[in-house]
Amino acid sequence: MIIAKAAVLAALRERGQHGRAEFVDRELPDRIDLDRHGGLLAMLRLDPAQLADDPTA
Repeated sequence: MIIAKAAVLAALRERGQHGRAEFVDRELPDRIDLDRHGGLLAMLRLDPAQLADDPTA
């Protein structure tokens, strides 16, 4: 599953976690592959299903 980095950044900033958002912005690609970075999203307590790219878009 692929997730847009912008969705992750928005979720973190909405929670007021600006420092974590800056880290994600620096370290991850624009399209985040859960097979490679799923552990980081779990650590950040983000639900990949809510952040996943819309397949109809």
